[in-house]
Amino acid sequence: MTRDPSHLLPSAEPITLVDANGQAVDDPDQKRPDDSTLLRALRAMIVARRLNDQAYALVRQGRLAVYPSSHGQEACQVAAAQVLAADDWLFPTYRDTAAVAEKGVDPVEALSLLKGDWHCGYDPYEDHVAPHATPLATQLPHAVGVAVAARLKQEPTVVLAMCGDGGTSEGDFHEALNFAAVFQAPVVFFVQNNKYAISVPLSRQTAAPTLAHKGIGYGVPGEQVDGNDIAALLAVLGAAVDRARDGGGPQLVEAHTYRMQAHTNADDAQRYRDDAEVAEWAHRDPITRLETYLRDRGVLTAEHTTQFTADAERVADHLRAGINRDVEPNPADLFGYVYATPTTQLREQAAMVADELAREGATR
Repeated sequence: MTRDPSHLLPSAEPITLVDANGQAVDDPDQKRPDDSTLLRALRAMIVARRLNDQAYALVRQGRLAVYPSSHGQEACQVAAAQVLAADDWLFPTYRDTAAVAEKGVDPVEALSLLKGDWHCGYDPYEDHVAPHATPLATQLPHAVGVAVAARLKQEPTVVLAMCGDGGTSEGDFHEALNFAAVFQAPVVFFVQNNKYAISVPLSRQTAAPTLAHKGIGYGVPGEQVDGNDIAALLAVLGAAVDRARDGGGPQLVEAHTYRMQAHTNADDAQRYRDDAEVAEWAHRDPITRLETYLRDRGVLTAEHTTQFTADAERVADHLRAGINRDVEPNPADLFGYVYATPTTQLREQAAMVADELAREGATR
């Protein structure tokens, strides 16, 4: 097999269509999304930020065990979901709750895992969203498997698999890229490069020019994009999804973004990054830049802003009510969802627990 390596190389600089100041950037190779598409994206980003901040508050209240916030990465979250068709699959990481919700999953169900109620709080087949993957990059080979299966069944399904910069240091990442390239799977690998894998900076993880270059060795074309510019994300990811659906095979897309909050509520980000760095990225905020762009064009009105804020508050209210609802666990569930046909040992264990509970109830 021979390939023209020039087709595998990412652009020299991240693709940008709306800069940090909200000004349009012309790119002859990219089509900027229309105003109605960008208005829809803005609403979704405002909702996503409110969801992030509400979830973080629920951790402080003891209602969630942990929450990996994507505050500052809302453009990546929203674009990942909005470029997919209803029957396309999304494979998220633990940080991608906003993307999962935008794909259609009830955010209360999406956060059940982080509350500790279930292994996965939603039916993956209902909205074609795989369970949140907490281990790094383990979801990527699974995503390729779904994409290969769709190709074998001649279905038009595309799979978008998300990971962080830390995930690209895992063996699963490299195995998935090779698997996808060899079988020309309709999958888009979407790397949110937020500069840190917990406290490990990108410079300690790779010597590659960009993470997008990592696809070259496997025959997977790469592209890099401004991860805080949703116009560019929708254009680049949308093109990658279309290419995969048309039989063009996999693509690797690296989005340059930044995690504004700590890795999780258990992390102290001030120990490894300074306030000046955070302030620099605050200037590149994805919501502010799109608001500026649309307002300058006379597209975004005060009525839009009021409506989007109200929509975000409704989501936050729903999230609070759902997560604050106490759930009475059923001990029998420990055994009911292990095997379709319970093993002898499992039945014995279930009977033992049922007997203990019955005797405990009799003594009360």
